[in-house]
Amino acid sequence: MNHSKHKVIKHFFSLSALTASCLLAFNAQAANTANNCRPDGLYQTEGVTVPYCTVYDQDGREIMGADHPRRVIGYFTSWRAGNDPQSSYLVKDIPWEQLTHINYAFVSIGSDGNVNIGDVADPTNPAVGMEWDGVEIDPALGFKGHFGALATAKAKYGVKTLISIGGWAETGGHFGADGNRIADGGFYSMTTNADGSINQAGIEKFATSAVEMIRKYRFDGVDVDYEYPTSMAGAGNPYDKAFSESRRPYLWRSYQELMRVLREKLDQASALDGVHYMLTIAAPSSGYLLRGMETHDVSKYLDYVNIMSYDLHGAWNDHVGHNAALYDTGKDSELAAWNVYGTAAYGGIGYLNTDWAYHYFRGSMPAGRINIGVPYYTRGWKDVTGGTNGLWGRAALPNQADCAPGTGEGEKNNCGNGAVGIDNLWHDKNTKGHEMAAGSNPMWHAMNLAKGIFGSYFAANGLDPVNNPQHQLTGTYTRHYDNVAIAPWLWNAEKKVFLSTEDKESINAKASYVIDKEIGGIMFWELAGDYNCYVLNANGNRTTVDATENACASGNGEYHMGNTMTKAIYDKFKSATPYGNTIATGPIPTHTLDIAVSVGGFKVGDQNYPINPKITFTNNTGKELPGGTEFQFDIPVSAPDNAKDQSGGGLKVISSGHTRADNIGGLDGVMHRVSFSLPAWKSLPAGGSYELDMVYYLPISGPANYTVNVNGVDYAFKFEQPNLPVDPNPNPNPNPNPNPNPGDCVTTGINTYPNWPQTDWAGNPSHANQGDKIIHNGVVYQANWWTSATPGNDGSWAKVCII
Repeated sequence: MNHSKHKVIKHFFSLSALTASCLLAFNAQAANTANNCRPDGLYQTEGVTVPYCTVYDQDGREIMGADHPRRVIGYFTSWRAGNDPQSSYLVKDIPWEQLTHINYAFVSIGSDGNVNIGDVADPTNPAVGMEWDGVEIDPALGFKGHFGALATAKAKYGVKTLISIGGWAETGGHFGADGNRIADGGFYSMTTNADGSINQAGIEKFATSAVEMIRKYRFDGVDVDYEYPTSMAGAGNPYDKAFSESRRPYLWRSYQELMRVLREKLDQASALDGVHYMLTIAAPSSGYLLRGMETHDVSKYLDYVNIMSYDLHGAWNDHVGHNAALYDTGKDSELAAWNVYGTAAYGGIGYLNTDWAYHYFRGSMPAGRINIGVPYYTRGWKDVTGGTNGLWGRAALPNQADCAPGTGEGEKNNCGNGAVGIDNLWHDKNTKGHEMAAGSNPMWHAMNLAKGIFGSYFAANGLDPVNNPQHQLTGTYTRHYDNVAIAPWLWNAEKKVFLSTEDKESINAKASYVIDKEIGGIMFWELAGDYNCYVLNANGNRTTVDATENACASGNGEYHMGNTMTKAIYDKFKSATPYGNTIATGPIPTHTLDIAVSVGGFKVGDQNYPINPKITFTNNTGKELPGGTEFQFDIPVSAPDNAKDQSGGGLKVISSGHTRADNIGGLDGVMHRVSFSLPAWKSLPAGGSYELDMVYYLPISGPANYTVNVNGVDYAFKFEQPNLPVDPNPNPNPNPNPNPNPGDCVTTGINTYPNWPQTDWAGNPSHANQGDKIIHNGVVYQANWWTSATPGNDGSWAKVCII
């Protein structure tokens, strides 16, 4: 909730990472074994022996228990620390058996540049000082509070815990002892000096203190919730503009250094302590924000990424839509306002959904190192006009002069008219102490609204229906469900209130999606938003949980904090297959060449369109690569298959992972495969570089899965496949014979080109399917996928033998 906000998109673009359909064979399990359990693609600090096998198995998959093949990650917040059961949520309330990880929210950055949890000697400090009835804290730890309770419980249940640093409110500041926010720069000034240079000393100091904190308080890692290190204007908390806006062009460069330093310091501590410490992030899902984060190359430093695939619509503008749609429906009014569906360059791809965000990150990471996010809270508007039961209607604040900082967009969007009162139970406040109209409710309150239940918790949560009409339960909140977006909502026709919700039905569908896509798991914000139905006694007090929800349906119960959605995720996952553990989606060449790749030259902010980076290939093989040498790599299907170049390499998509004119109901595949070749007249000498001037229209994570074809032989790149042997002499024979004895080349039953093995509807020879063989110019070729290209002309063919 307080966790992130979607920034309205301007001229949008958003690609999503990589495709893999290389050639030849590779044994992933053997490689990971040789690499001592290190997950595929995870950076390892040079000269440090990291004990990966304390966290990962020999296939590089995280060890979480027999009933946890996928992650279930819940955020636990520090501020519900009282003893009132109506408003508190404590460590004892956590459904430990159903979780794999807990992120403690939040640790901030203090004025001294170190991680900050306030005065550690204060017995009222919720992090390390407080105690609660019924909350067990091992006295041998030497600290109390949530940290002590978490350390005690995780030792019993085997759940990993991480400190989450930042968040929406504390990315650019922290809270003082008086509870007021101090905006002193936070991540912005800690990483980046006022002149734009990297604050190396600040990064080193902060990272050292973060590692010290997790070691002292028995945490398993660091989760960075920096919102947001992007070059796009207006991103993040509007009250941090004094620090963020002038630094925009430099934030990503500093973020790269922050993540490198954190990874290396964690690796060094891991080697000393004999246990692998984790580094994760909460990442945005907005294409606007991701466009200013270049190719998101910090992914290599992360054990996994938690995508904040929520806050996709909210009252910062007047477009009434889903908080966390799983799929695009082709009807998103905000996307339509920016003509996203009608702009050919975008390929009709709608990007305000979880499926799009997942595919963006899949471009640079295995599916198993990605977790999708789901919200355990609502977002909503009042006085909605138009739409279908409010959905895709509009709700502008009547007086736009009263818009809160950071809301609205002026040119295309007004700021929204957020729901308040009984429809905004969490009552988040701005820096002036005023309630932010957001329709922000825990799901248990939304469940009560849908059943017409007047909760016993109203007074404890600041609702006074006697004296405030906005706090009264009026009208009927009818549940609706979008079967394409996989998203429920409540519509109160009398009040014209729309609340975007989440519940067991949508959670089950998202959990199935995670399993089907081989994704690592689900992260949710936050534990205190989940619900159970409780039976009420004669005094109106909650007693036992009613798993069937009959009490709530009959008026003899109410919803309150619980674990219904979390249990649904756990139940879905406990017998799931192992998650995907490789970046590549297909076989990989058996040998590598030492070719380095760097991607840079991105323009800043709105100037970065079309996206036009320079990808530089440097030949470190010690041998000249001849003219005509072909390079291939993957980019994700979250971007359309229209990538090209301006450098004479003839870059083109040779295998499209998604060919439909839209992504309604989801993207089809994972990757597009692209290819370019050195000009026939231009070799690449040893030590030389070739600069590919690439153009695409939606941001990408990656590229990845590079291969190069030298004189008919395919090689992977050493930096991506460090465990494969390097070929020191890349095939000096321009006409290599793959079979030394030509008599071994069997041609019986194989057609000769152009007599294709497959025919069209009329019976005419037309193409080859994957695995088909054909003879051309004295060579037997095998199709890598469906193709009608001349054999040997592109990556769709593999040479089998020479006749």
